[in-house]
Amino acid sequence: MTDRSRGGAIRVALSTSSVYPENTRAAFQYAAELGYDGVELMVWMEAVSQDIGAVAEISGQHEVPVLSVHAPCLLLSQAVWGTDPVAKLARSVRAAEELGSDVVVVHPPFRWQRRYSAGFADQVAELSKGDVKVAVENMFPIRLERLWDTWAGRKLQSRAKTPESFSAFEPSPDPTDVGHQHYTLDLSHAATAQVDALDLADRMGEGLAHVHLGDGTGAPVDEHLLPGRGNQPCAELCRRLAMSGFSGLVVLEVSTKAAKDRRERRAMLAEALEFAREHLARPRVASTTEPEPEKREKL
Repeated sequence: MTDRSRGGAIRVALSTSSVYPENTRAAFQYAAELGYDGVELMVWMEAVSQDIGAVAEISGQHEVPVLSVHAPCLLLSQAVWGTDPVAKLARSVRAAEELGSDVVVVHPPFRWQRRYSAGFADQVAELSKGDVKVAVENMFPIRLERLWDTWAGRKLQSRAKTPESFSAFEPSPDPTDVGHQHYTLDLSHAATAQVDALDLADRMGEGLAHVHLGDGTGAPVDEHLLPGRGNQPCAELCRRLAMSGFSGLVVLEVSTKAAKDRRERRAMLAEALEFAREHLARPRVASTTEPEPEKREKL
C-alpha cells in the first residue's frame, strides 16, 4: 500500500459517511483522488460497510488505509450486526484490528439500552487495553424546537413545565460526565448541543484521541457543515491540536448530500481537506543558532 505518511503531520481522514448518498467504495475513490491520509469506515445500513473482507479489498485496490472504524450505534443502524450493542462494540474492535485501524468511535448508550449502559464504561475500558482505542463521542440532546411542526411537538411545547430539551443518552450526551480513557470530539455535535467545543476539548484533556471535523450553526439538527461554513471554532481547535503535539486522527465527517453531482461533491471534499491541512500545519521551529560568519581567505 502506498506510504501516505507526511512526517510528523497530523493525519486527516475522510469518513465514508461524508459521500452519502454515494457508497463506501466511492469514499475510497474520493480519498485516493484528493490525497486524504485514509478513511474512517462508518459501519451502517450499506451492505459493503458491514463486510470487513470487502472493505479490506477496496482499501487495497485504492491504496487507502482504513484508519478508524465507527461502530454501528446510530438510531438507523440499530439492527446492523445484530441487536446486542455489547456484541456490536466488541465486533467493531475486532473489525478495526483486522483492518489495521487503531481507533473505534462509539456513542454513549441510549437510555433504553439498560444492560449495555450499566456495563458500558467497563466494556470500553476493557476493549481499550489492546491496540485499539475505543473513543467515546460527544452527542447532543433533542431540542423540542425541532419537533415544533409535529403534533407531538406542539403538545409538548404547550406544557409549561416541559424542559426545552431532553437527552436520549445515558447518563448524558457528554461522555466526560462519566469519564473515559479516550474521547472523540465532534464539533457539529457540540454546535447542536450548544456547548463550547474548546471547553469540551479542555475537559477531555489528554484523553482527546480523535476529532470529527465539521461545522454547525447551533441549529437544533446535526448539520455537519464543511469546516469554516458555520460558527464553530474549527480553525482554532486545529491550531491548538497542532501546537499541542496531538498524535490522533482528524476525520472530515461532513454532509455533501446537497451536491448536485460528483464534481461538486469532489470540490466540497477538497475544500474540507484544504481547510484541515492549512490549520493543522505544525508550527515551524525557528533556529536559535546564529550562522557562523564566512571565513575570509588570507591574502
